[in-house]
Amino acid sequence: MRSIQLGNSDLKVSRICMGCMGFGDPARGQHTWTVDEKTSREIIRRGLELGVNFFDTASAYQGGSSEQYLGRALKSFARRDQVVVATKFLPRTQEEISAGVSGQQHILRMLDSSLQNLGMEYVDLYIYHMWDYQTPLYDIMEGLDRTVKAGKARYIGISNCFAWQLTKANALAEREGFAKFISVQGHYNLIFREEEREMAGLCREDGIAMTPYSALAGGRLAKRPGESSKRRAEDDYARLKYDGMAKQDEPVIRRVAELADRRQTSMTAIALAWLLSKVSAPVVGATKLSHIEGAARAVELTLQPEEIAYLEELYVPHPLVGVMAQNTAAAAKEKQVWSPGCQKI
Repeated sequence: MRSIQLGNSDLKVSRICMGCMGFGDPARGQHTWTVDEKTSREIIRRGLELGVNFFDTASAYQGGSSEQYLGRALKSFARRDQVVVATKFLPRTQEEISAGVSGQQHILRMLDSSLQNLGMEYVDLYIYHMWDYQTPLYDIMEGLDRTVKAGKARYIGISNCFAWQLTKANALAEREGFAKFISVQGHYNLIFREEEREMAGLCREDGIAMTPYSALAGGRLAKRPGESSKRRAEDDYARLKYDGMAKQDEPVIRRVAELADRRQTSMTAIALAWLLSKVSAPVVGATKLSHIEGAARAVELTLQPEEIAYLEELYVPHPLVGVMAQNTAAAAKEKQVWSPGCQKI
């Protein structure tokens, strides 16, 4: 397994980050297709054997049980200093806002809860899961900085944001002497390439690591047309993200299958090899041993420039979906304010 320095940090991570959204109690969250602790442990142990040292989870995954499964497995199979652990927190709830819980209090509470779930004293990367339009950015950045100064998080990252938001946040952090975001976890794969418009250029310019999620588009880039899986059948959120453009995406997926046949490898290897040519470490989910084994093999595959061009040729622009579609609406609402001498915009 090859490794890479994660952005402007001293974290050395495997080129594949194991996404842990598929681990957890199916009865404790929004997903019915997650796997139990025994299966999770087997996958985590196999990932470690293959050289994976980077693991991504979140407090929101299956009521915290994903964090719990990951923490217990890593304690069994690895030393703490051998792994890089990332977790994420969501914005304040409306109940917290009504109760007067500040943004900073919320961040510390969420991190303490995650550390308890993980059974760890610190996380290597604490990720702001999605933009909080009801909390001043200063409160968010100062709160995250306090987690770093307290030794509970080594670095901070951000997920599901626009390039202007990341720029604004890091500019504020630089001005105030706060910790800056060293990574961004956005939605990016061969059939959803909207991060290339602005985010990818910003990250190259500022040395920010890209660790995208949905690397295989909920399995769509790993299966030939007509093939299915338990997740494909039950993952309503993935259908929300991808079904609307399925007709436009199918020619791209067929080219992935065609190139896999030509190179005598899997579609997973082709799709991930393409993504690895663009980013630091994609987050790859696994609910079977074969998933992490296939992802590890992709690191050894190098696509030629003409193959990359062939895979990219048929892509068409996509509307924003999922969290980022919600962000678009929230950002538009936020801008509907009065400015001196201006009309309401």
